[in-house]
Amino acid sequence: MADLATLLAERDIGRALIRFARAMDARDWDVVRAIMAPDATGELGTGPLATPDAVIGCIRHYLDKCGPTQHLLGNLLVEVNGGHATSQCYVSDMHLGTGDKAHVTFSTLGDYHDQWRRIDGAWRITHRIKKNRAHIGSFEVFGLGG
Repeated sequence: MADLATLLAERDIGRALIRFARAMDARDWDVVRAIMAPDATGELGTGPLATPDAVIGCIRHYLDKCGPTQHLLGNLLVEVNGGHATSQCYVSDMHLGTGDKAHVTFSTLGDYHDQWRRIDGAWRITHRIKKNRAHIGSFEVFGLGG
């Protein structure tokens, strides 16, 4: 049976994941940065990303060029081990076009695999991997070829 500290860690990590997803949709990069550790790294399907700036830059490369987005999370699993944790959750994201591409859409089905560390009383992502399992639509949403 999980103790109270573990349950609170699971809750805090779940809330941080939701805040991260909502911040991407709001293009609130300060909130995204605040949820990451200062030494955070990532792999979002484009190669290794060695810094928080690189992770945010990769996300912005796509989201800054499209219209509204919605990142929905589900089926969250969290494993806590003291001041470290891992999480896995499904992500289903929808991207809409803008301007003359307003009719274009792009969606993915994937998983976020995150590593966490408790820093100054808050859980921060230290490494994010996004594993895309499928996509539908056109990369034109991001200003890329169709």
